[in-house]
Amino acid sequence: MDIKNYSIEELNRLAKKIREKILSTVSKNGGHLSSTLGAVDLIVAMHYVFDVKKDPFIFDVSHQAYAHKLLTDRWDKFETLRQFGGICGYTTPDESEFDYYKAGHSSTSISLAVGAAKAIKLKGEDRIPVTLIGDGSMSAGKL
Repeated sequence: MDIKNYSIEELNRLAKKIREKILSTVSKNGGHLSSTLGAVDLIVAMHYVFDVKKDPFIFDVSHQAYAHKLLTDRWDKFETLRQFGGICGYTTPDESEFDYYKAGHSSTSISLAVGAAKAIKLKGEDRIPVTLIGDGSMSAGKL
């Protein structure tokens, strides 16, 4: 879904529609609710500012990436979330070219972003990793 030309009002309406879709689906299928609802506006902003077709999007806790799934051509399939044969509750490259990696919990985004940035630089590519860093990553692994 290309939202680059949306007005602030249209972006707010889209975020509301995404939250309603997530709430409706998760209430039937189960899944992560608060973490993904809390990330809707951030993910809409990421899609508005950056180029998901070019730049890898990395989510610290990929079960908060439901809005990303909805914005990347999985709106109609979203009702199959976490169902047999349906879409995954996490980002997964097997499901979409817009999912950079498969991981489920915190403390992965910083190391993945550093690795992605290094790989991109070594290949001489003109793109950047766009990373949503969760609060758990800031302290994970420290004593």
